Amino acid sequence: MKTENLISTLAADSETPTRRLRPPVVRLVVWIAVSLPWIALVVALMGLRPDLATKFQEQGWIVEQGAALAVALSAAMAAFCAGVPGRPMWERAAPVLPLLVWLGTLSVGCLQEFLSAGPQGLAFQTDWACLPGIVMIGLVPGVAMALMLRRGAPMAPVLSVGLGGLAASALADFGLRLSHQQDASLMVIVWQVGTVVLLTTFSAILGRRLVRWRHRLSY
Repeated sequence: MKTENLISTLAADSETPTRRLRPPVVRLVVWIAVSLPWIALVVALMGLRPDLATKFQEQGWIVEQGAALAVALSAAMAAFCAGVPGRPMWERAAPVLPLLVWLGTLSVGCLQEFLSAGPQGLAFQTDWACLPGIVMIGLVPGVAMALMLRRGAPMAPVLSVGLGGLAASALADFGLRLSHQQDASLMVIVWQVGTVVLLTTFSAILGRRLVRWRHRLSY
């Protein structure tokens, strides 16, 4: 939207009391505070993986989980920043580095599994449980993100909602791996990261429908 059109829209609503949005970092904290109890509940109902204590001693698994969590947090922050006029454009690229680290660690895992077990180490199996698992764990984070993004300005609706979807699904995958015992790197890339990509794409497609000027909400 052009600057003059933005000014006209704001002037038309000047008689309606508005409340300024909180800073993106505060909104991020609120989103996390809403999301974590739900994730803890769902993971508890699904059951913690019996080898969880052992996994916390594996550096590779820790790095993968840390990268997934970093993707979720940076994507959420970028989504909130994208809905505020005047914010630097580079903020929207915040998830790129942690996303590369996440994919890089999984790719290294694939290489290590191939070197240690040959082609058998990259054996492909179906794991349909990942999709409903990530959807269920990411339900509340996703809904909370959508409601919060609707209050921002639709400066980049496709990008901001896509980033929001990435944040919710990456956080859900982080929670899923606390319960789901699928650690083969190829399987994680195909079924878990693949689900994250699918949900991110779906969110981006809904961007223009979810965040529009017709809401006339403050930002």
